[in-house]
Amino acid sequence: MTSAADGERIHAEATVTVKSSETEPYDRWEGTTLIETRIVETFTGDIEGESTVRARGLRREDESACLVSLQRVVGMLGGRAGSFVLCGDETIAGGKIAASWFVVQGSGTGDLRGLRGEGGFTGAFGKGSRATLDYWFE
Repeated sequence: MTSAADGERIHAEATVTVKSSETEPYDRWEGTTLIETRIVETFTGDIEGESTVRARGLRREDESACLVSLQRVVGMLGGRAGSFVLCGDETIAGGKIAASWFVVQGSGTGDLRGLRGEGGFTGAFGKGSRATLDYWFE
């Protein structure tokens, strides 16, 4: 079990696997579509658990996109059990996704109360990715 003194940063890495994904358009014009995406993912590695994601974005004719998301991760982080919310900013191009995210302040539950952090992920859109989270506790 990894533990940290208040404010000490810890680096976590995980593999993210997409279990399900649904995208629905809600506005279209001139080759551009506003979308809402619902995803269920699993995390393995320093982050263990499952998350539900809701993202809204803009998709272009060439299938590139930009999205903003919120997701609640339920499971374990560094041996601590609980949940937390990540706020993300994603870019999709050429079938690849790159994102940055941060832990929403005050969203930690259980042993993850006081969690803060930032990181991101890269991978093949809709197929899974490698994620990092540099985190600390307040």
